[in-house]
Amino acid sequence: MLQVAINGYGTIGKRVADAVRAQPDMEVVGVAKTRPNFEAEQAVENGYPLYAAIEERADKFDAAGIDLAGMVDELVDAADVVVDACPSGVGADNRSLYEEYDTPALYQGGEDADVADVSFNARSNFEDAVDADHVRVVSCNTTGLSRLVAPLREEYGVEKVRATLVRRGGDPAQTGRGPINDILPNPVSLPSHHGPDVNTIFPDLAIDTLGLKVPATLMHMHSVNVTLETETDAAAVRDLLEEQSRTFVIPEHFDIDGAGKLKELAQDVGRPRGDIWENAIWGESITTEGKDLYLFQAIHQESDVVPENVDAIRAVTNAADARESIERTNSAMGMGI
Repeated sequence: MLQVAINGYGTIGKRVADAVRAQPDMEVVGVAKTRPNFEAEQAVENGYPLYAAIEERADKFDAAGIDLAGMVDELVDAADVVVDACPSGVGADNRSLYEEYDTPALYQGGEDADVADVSFNARSNFEDAVDADHVRVVSCNTTGLSRLVAPLREEYGVEKVRATLVRRGGDPAQTGRGPINDILPNPVSLPSHHGPDVNTIFPDLAIDTLGLKVPATLMHMHSVNVTLETETDAAAVRDLLEEQSRTFVIPEHFDIDGAGKLKELAQDVGRPRGDIWENAIWGESITTEGKDLYLFQAIHQESDVVPENVDAIRAVTNAADARESIERTNSAMGMGI
């Protein structure tokens, strides 16, 4: 069993911990928190050994009546691999800790690409991360774009990708980002950082992106135009995307007209926390004009990178190849709506 440590038990970390626990070949050896909040309390309730991420704050857990299993360096030492799910920028500071204990580490997409040896998306470049010491699982938006681009490149070839990303203003729990009543170019300079981030997965891909930030918390929305190298029709593209295990083509008869109903669907089918791990693509939006493909897809920013983290664990430990890992992850998590 792979012994997995989770450093950071917040929005991403707690989801990764639950996904790792569900795997037949992995075990959560512990999770680390900087402070004794409700998530720390819940980690203990869920049976995860809890470690203090900052030694000087360990007494705060004791004062709150939350038992600690030890300090984060002990957790890293005990693990085969550590998933760093700390806030953006903190992962880079933690790299020296992981190197000290010779423990392979995964970082999240909020870190700069140079924190790691390779940026990772399971569908696109699993093999590049095999036996790597430091791997960055790309951001939610880059994950969503990479999952879409990979099969299109393989089937038709891609000349150019143009994507407009309408981004949520904050996650539901990020009260510090609101309330707001505005629409912001984000960033105002073009292209946005998302295109260059996709190039960490597909270095030779021609892609332009721009972003808008809106007063919403549910999901991101992508308006995508892909110029293919060969002509096809919308029905063939739809069939291709329906074959992919992490793209959910929304049937017209579901009558889902936005992110709110998508989240309701996820809750109705029993997804933990109402998570949507897949790209959610509106089937009726898939349109072709010559070599140009158009579609809308929604990306759940809190959860679509979770299965990618699980697959990255197997990649860095060389525990399975891409096909085996993706199938194992999907089966254990219950992928597919």
